[in-house]
Amino acid sequence: MDKKNQTLLTVSIAIVIIVALAAIFMGSDDEKQQDQQLGQQQDQQQTQTQPQDQQEATQQQTSETTQINVAAAASLTEAFTDMEKEFEAENPGIDVVYNFGASGTLRTQIEGGAPVDVFASAAEDQMDMLATKGFVYNDTREDFVENSLVMIAPKGNTLGLTGMQDLTKTEVEKISIGNPDSVPAGKYAKEAITNAGLWDSVSGKMLMAENVKQALVYVERGEAEAGFVFSTDASSAENGSIEVITSVPVTTPITYPIAVVSSTQNQDDSQLFIDFVTGEKGKSILEQYGFSIPQTG
Repeated sequence: MDKKNQTLLTVSIAIVIIVALAAIFMGSDDEKQQDQQLGQQQDQQQTQTQPQDQQEATQQQTSETTQINVAAAASLTEAFTDMEKEFEAENPGIDVVYNFGASGTLRTQIEGGAPVDVFASAAEDQMDMLATKGFVYNDTREDFVENSLVMIAPKGNTLGLTGMQDLTKTEVEKISIGNPDSVPAGKYAKEAITNAGLWDSVSGKMLMAENVKQALVYVERGEAEAGFVFSTDASSAENGSIEVITSVPVTTPITYPIAVVSSTQNQDDSQLFIDFVTGEKGKSILEQYGFSIPQTG
């Protein structure tokens, strides 16, 4: 083979080697790209699967939790809210949902078919009405706390009020009470004012509230010169917003009953809540908020 042909052969072999190496490198890059694409697809699948797994776990947890709806007098707001944490800690499978309001309004809602499992009233008569119509299980009914009625004024008591007789003063333009037709505190207040022989002379000054908490707020804001609330509500007022003028005598004891509503689908869990409220821990919390525990036996 002459020198020229040998050179051509060498060049040809070199070209073949270069092409082969290039093919190898290109194939390696393709494999890397495929691996990257496969990895991305797996990541996406994982990302899509995780929320689904979390959702299934949440649904499973929800299905294992029973919700009980408790309709309770507005004056129980602070104590029952505090009690919820303790109760649910002892009963992790039960979720307590509250509806606080005027006892008369809550009674009407129960009569109308509202989904309520437990009713806690600030007056016996509202529970009596439900019991008469078969809306509660009488054997679950218990009187669990007592309260008292007080007359209040905005902080400073600039009018110098000392008792109910001062409600007739011209300077007293508005007197805040809960609507006697639906709010137990308002009903007790009207009875007390009537028994004092003052209702006819001051009834035109009444600023009717939807519940006892609203009656308190009217005095806190200075929208009424005087008001009537439960002593526990006065204790829950904003610091420096009101003054308690005097305790108000009532002819009917202010006793709170609680019972399981007969339309409940969760009677056992509802009874567990009542047992907690009337048990030692429940009593302790209620006393912390100023309620008295009825003496039995």
